[in-house]
Amino acid sequence: MEPLALAVRSARSGPANVTQTLRSFVLTISIFLAAYSSGAAHEVTPTIADFEIADGQLTLELRLNIEAFVAGINLDGMENTDTAAQAQDYDSLRALSEAELKPMVALFAEDWLSTLEVYAGEDIPLSLQSVTIPEVGDVELPRSSALIVTGPVDGAARGLKIGWPKGSGGVVLRQNGVEDPYTGYLQGGEVTPTIPISGGLAQSPQQAFVDYIPVGYTHILPKGLDHILFVLGLFFFSTRLRPLIWQISAFTVAHTIALALGALGWIRIDPAIVEPLIAASIVFVAVENVFARKLHSWRTLVIFGFGLLHGLGFASVLAEFGLPDAQFLPALLGFNVGVELGQLTVVGVAYALFGFWFWGHPKYRGRVAIPASFTIALIGAYWFAERVFL
Repeated sequence: MEPLALAVRSARSGPANVTQTLRSFVLTISIFLAAYSSGAAHEVTPTIADFEIADGQLTLELRLNIEAFVAGINLDGMENTDTAAQAQDYDSLRALSEAELKPMVALFAEDWLSTLEVYAGEDIPLSLQSVTIPEVGDVELPRSSALIVTGPVDGAARGLKIGWPKGSGGVVLRQNGVEDPYTGYLQGGEVTPTIPISGGLAQSPQQAFVDYIPVGYTHILPKGLDHILFVLGLFFFSTRLRPLIWQISAFTVAHTIALALGALGWIRIDPAIVEPLIAASIVFVAVENVFARKLHSWRTLVIFGFGLLHGLGFASVLAEFGLPDAQFLPALLGFNVGVELGQLTVVGVAYALFGFWFWGHPKYRGRVAIPASFTIALIGAYWFAERVFL
């Protein structure tokens, strides 16, 4: 925080120190962006758990980043695995084939399943039935492995509770095979309410809306660095509010449309295409900030097009979480509200750090906007090359 404190003190001390103030701010944000960008590919994703009870047996299918679990990473509150002490072990595990990794998963499951609490009148002992691990691909991206776990359930039981183990991060729980199924989101150490085995504990529209707001918000802050950089690119374009409002509005409308169409399954584009284009959009807005001094109508249209790309990126996140069929629209709206709140937070923080202090200063563009945009463009260009060639 020392550069920020220095900047605030300098801004208050008079015009003579403005240049040093601006440099301090630019240095701070550049260091932050550069440090954070290196770990963007290791973002932590939640486990998806689908469960069903039939013929006296519980079947639980877990889709998870098994390498993070085997490596012993505490995923509670973890934003990205690069910050974990076991990051090197985790990276090594992602390079192993299914045959090499399966024995390690079996050993891990022996201990971990004892901490996964399932209660239906009595504690249900769980056993691992199968492990499916995808082939090694891009080791910079997490694999989604599948574990099938089963346990006996007393035929007289009418409800069950599931306690998600501490250190296991977030989990989306989805009940299958019944009407009005339960859907919930737990953090490590949390326990579900009693779930009727016959169904009937579906979320209300209000619950679904509220539950998905933090899902959308956390995808922007702190996990969505590519979206953060795009919004900052819009912010640094001008010191006037009107161009910023036009750009944010075009971006918001576009990604809302694409998010809805993508979540409904009406539009589906391979992430291998969408992700590089998102990186290219960051480069475009940042580079144009350097050369353009006023908002042209064609820039607004281009931003609208980029908003469609970012909306498809958001839709892929929802595909990982899964939207409850019975409350699809409220959950979708809640997620979108969370995304918008995240974007407004980014703009608010940027204004507090830069706009409030320096928007009226004649050297703002040359000392803050252009260097910051250049830094953003470099990071976007690196991501584009990484996502296409590496």
